[in-house]
Amino acid sequence: MVETLDSLGPNETVDVVVIGAGGAGMSAALFAAIDGARVLLVESTEYVGGTTAFSAGTTWIPASMHAASVNRDDTSANAEGFLNRAVGGHSSAAMRRAFLDAGPKAVAHIEANSDVKYRARPFHPDYLSELEGSTLRGRALEPLPFDGRKLGRAFSLIRPPIPEFTALGGMMVDRDDVGHLLNMTRSFASFRHSAKLLARHARDRMSAPRGTRLVMGNALIGRLLYSLLERGVTVLTSTKVDALHSGPNGIEAVTLSHVNERRRIEVKGGVILASGGFNRHPARRGEMLPGADPTWCPGAPGHTGGAQDLALAVGARFGEGALSNAFWAPVSVRKRADGTTAVFPHFMMDRGKPGMITVDKTGRRFLNENTSYHLFGIAMQKANEIRPSVPAYLVTDSEGLRKYGLGMVRPGGKGLAPFLADGYLVEGKTLDELATKLGIDQAGLANSVARNNRYAQSGVDADFQRGTTDYQNANGDANWNGPNKCLGPIGQAPFYAVRLYPGDIGAATGLVTDTHARVLDRDDQPIRGLYACGNDMQSVMGGVYPGPGITLGPGLAFGYLAARHAVARSTTSRETLAPTLPVERRTPEHAK
Repeated sequence: MVETLDSLGPNETVDVVVIGAGGAGMSAALFAAIDGARVLLVESTEYVGGTTAFSAGTTWIPASMHAASVNRDDTSANAEGFLNRAVGGHSSAAMRRAFLDAGPKAVAHIEANSDVKYRARPFHPDYLSELEGSTLRGRALEPLPFDGRKLGRAFSLIRPPIPEFTALGGMMVDRDDVGHLLNMTRSFASFRHSAKLLARHARDRMSAPRGTRLVMGNALIGRLLYSLLERGVTVLTSTKVDALHSGPNGIEAVTLSHVNERRRIEVKGGVILASGGFNRHPARRGEMLPGADPTWCPGAPGHTGGAQDLALAVGARFGEGALSNAFWAPVSVRKRADGTTAVFPHFMMDRGKPGMITVDKTGRRFLNENTSYHLFGIAMQKANEIRPSVPAYLVTDSEGLRKYGLGMVRPGGKGLAPFLADGYLVEGKTLDELATKLGIDQAGLANSVARNNRYAQSGVDADFQRGTTDYQNANGDANWNGPNKCLGPIGQAPFYAVRLYPGDIGAATGLVTDTHARVLDRDDQPIRGLYACGNDMQSVMGGVYPGPGITLGPGLAFGYLAARHAVARSTTSRETLAPTLPVERRTPEHAK
């Protein structure tokens, strides 16, 4: 049920309160509802979905029920060895083990009892594919597409995707759709697929402000919301948590506010924090992410760290020892026509392709362009300590722009005028002219391009070893006819560039918890009735990014563990008062 705070009674009591309606919070709320609890889901913004709604929705869960469909040889033991090598002392081995144990159970449980459905991506390598125990497929799960029309009026609650990741005024596309759209004039199968997409979108726009065929993160959020409403979970949006109230049994109540309305809600089982982390906290951001301008963050606006402040006030503490306090991606930034800022993460579509290089202020390359987006962002910041590398400059020629696009500039090489006019895209008839417009060293850029062109011919990047791992090659161009799928010449004028900045895409440092997701105090004792998952929780990946979906995977697993433990506490409490009542199942059409 989608409610408002003033619709709740003056002495409202629930089993579980979940703070934050991103992927982790919605999963935790759903798990609690599946297990029979009365659940209140509280979201501070007007939308549900958080940064998950912006994402690809990939969920990293080794040894799930879907893994065997694409990789029969992988095991939980393989994944544990891989994480031990990748993460090591940056996180607790016991917490990693808890994640690996709970993940497959969480997938099976949520699929058996809700509309949330996953499938294994046929080919999606671990990012650190050079390490023993890595895999090319099976661990990365993606949500099945979802028909948003099933939500009725509740469809408007889902946070829309980043506009620059859509086409034709709100048509969502996934990686398969992009391939078909780019190939639709050369393949009948691609033409047929694309025609269906376009026809569906045309019908949608006759009655909806955007496409209702949801994919990637929006599909996951749509499925979660549909399932929550079906089970009668109360959802409050634009509602903040003002206080956590402690009593003899730990956290026993919360105070919520909406505009001028305030309510104290009694809680029998527990409060699960899943508000998204500290990334937009007014003070903690500067302390934990020095030098990272908040305008470079592509995340959703709700992760202010306010819920974590309340946890700290009752004895919680932040974790230590992570490789980085956040996860990163290179981003480019542009002002939209409506005055808002578009922040575009460069995950895979351009920077790792042949004929693309990234240089610093001196015109020199300083990293392997095909490394993971997380390591790319870290490398930018480390290089900037030596010589100016923020912004960095992603450089290509007219052929590279035509084939792969450049950030918000789509492949095809058309419609460049607006991007050139506002300076997002920079063009030079020669490399020297491009360097001058960018304000970087001409000789340095010319030398970097010349070295790249030699490497493209030999297939060997003597400087940074591009194209030497399975993950790197996966982000190259499989159809490129050169000796290295990641290296191609830059030579066809005019030349182009966009500016790149290190953008934080999620918190890695968060509240310390135990293997039940219970928040721990300064003496490593659980704060009874208080849980954390998602980016509010100290990442089990320790600020390392070993594979795709390593925030959503632990978010799902520890949301499952938190919900089970909280529901068990509430059941004990209820049994001393009255028999457990069955939870009413509702259809989303009943949502107010």
